[in-house]
Amino acid sequence: MITLLKTLARNLAYRPRGMTMGPQSAVYLPRWIVNPQRIDIGKNTQIMRHCRLEAYGTRNDQRLNGRISIGDDVYIGAYCMLASMNTIKIGDGCVISDNVYISDAAHGLNPDAGLIFQQPLESKGGIDIGKSCFIGLGSSILPGVSLGSHCVVGTRAVVTKSFPAYSMIVGNPARLVKRYDLGRREWVASSER
Repeated sequence: MITLLKTLARNLAYRPRGMTMGPQSAVYLPRWIVNPQRIDIGKNTQIMRHCRLEAYGTRNDQRLNGRISIGDDVYIGAYCMLASMNTIKIGDGCVISDNVYISDAAHGLNPDAGLIFQQPLESKGGIDIGKSCFIGLGSSILPGVSLGSHCVVGTRAVVTKSFPAYSMIVGNPARLVKRYDLGRREWVASSER
């Protein structure tokens, strides 16, 4: 009976209503969620405290189709923000450190169009993060970015363009510094520096 009560309490506290979630997944309190019905989370995924998950449907009369899809066995650290007007996909087995910003939306910045916050959102496309990627502390992943599987994003990197699988990227803007050599089974310096 006690186990059942603990399970019910956990489900009420850590499984937001309206969101599709696999078993053993949790979104810890406190949290901020916009349009939970547009968010899918796989099994055994943990989203830590103070995260924001925002899948926009409308904003200032602008019709949007924001979707967030998070795979199985994903860890998302505290104080992360995921904001989507298109799609954000995070593959199975990813680790996203604390204070990471992932958004496929940007504010309009036309000086002739009035207040910034009242301008329509803009986007260069959705975001797709492949399986088993590691995103370092305080990094930003911006609109239109695709990361192949097993990418490593260094601390505080600002990722403005896409990178293939097995890439190690650092800096602002992020640049390729190493690739994982499957034959040698080690990270090797990139000649593209």
